[in-house]
Amino acid sequence: MKSDCRYVKVAVDGAPYLRKLDLKLYTSYQQLLFAFEDLFSCFTVRNVLNEMKLMDPDNGIEYVPTYEDKDGDWMLVGDVPWNMFVESCKRIRLMKNSELLS
Repeated sequence: MKSDCRYVKVAVDGAPYLRKLDLKLYTSYQQLLFAFEDLFSCFTVRNVLNEMKLMDPDNGIEYVPTYEDKDGDWMLVGDVPWNMFVESCKRIRLMKNSELLS
């Protein structure tokens, strides 16, 4: 693996498989959302009240990107500046919004 890469695994609630992506290929959270859309064909990115949302249009479920940081804490993607996120992210989980709220 090249040193200029930052690979992390991406899991989706309910999906039996993981994907891997290189965070260094992206420069913003918006680009990352569109990467999820490319990685998982079931997703589409929608603008809801000027906020980008990751949706599964077939069943109307919204997914919330979360990540595990270096300390083992789960955080919402977008809560810290982009560069800090890239350096501290160990893995990503796309959680169903209903699971996050319960």
